[in-house]
Amino acid sequence: MDFQDFLRHKFAQVAIGEFKPGKFEAAKKLYEEAVLTYNNGFKGAYLLQEPGTDKGISIIFWESVEDMTSNHNEAYQHILKQMMPLFAHPPQTTVYELVCEINPVETENEVDS
Repeated sequence: MDFQDFLRHKFAQVAIGEFKPGKFEAAKKLYEEAVLTYNNGFKGAYLLQEPGTDKGISIIFWESVEDMTSNHNEAYQHILKQMMPLFAHPPQTTVYELVCEINPVETENEVDS
């Protein structure tokens, strides 16, 4: 990794929403399908659910905002169109720049395993 790579930050697309009662599982399956369509610049995705509710947060990491928008292709749009009726209200979506990343430190026991 050179110095320029060190200066480059990832971006996160964060969506916060609530599904209609009992629709979270169906939405989760569609979410997984949508994520499987991603390629260039995709760095990982997380779907979080507030326990006992149909509320959730999606966090999708991208190399750049341009990569994010280029992955919003026809297949993605088709899946999103299927997902929208499952929401109780339209989700709030924001793009953030990752400015600090802290990973756990490996201990000697983990290294020796």
